[in-house]
Amino acid sequence: MNKYELTVVVNARIEDDERAAVIDKCKALVERFGGTITNVDEWGKRRLAYEVQKMKEAFYYFIQFEADSKAPAEIESRVRIMDNVIRFLIVKQDA
Repeated sequence: MNKYELTVVVNARIEDDERAAVIDKCKALVERFGGTITNVDEWGKRRLAYEVQKMKEAFYYFIQFEADSKAPAEIESRVRIMDNVIRFLIVKQDA
């Protein structure tokens, strides 16, 4: 099992319950592909470095998880098409 971190940047214009649903869906994807979530870190609303889809602010979430090496590709392919996810990134953490 490798350690990974999924960073999700969520649209700031949606309601709190919709935003929570997006993060729950991301967590469900991690678990669906055999991952174990170790930590979820919410940074809250932050200013973006540059305008994305005419937005200047977004909510940042960091989901740390352990999974086998095939899981990140599967998770990325599904997060890529999610509504209200502006940007995302999965990185492998050092052991």
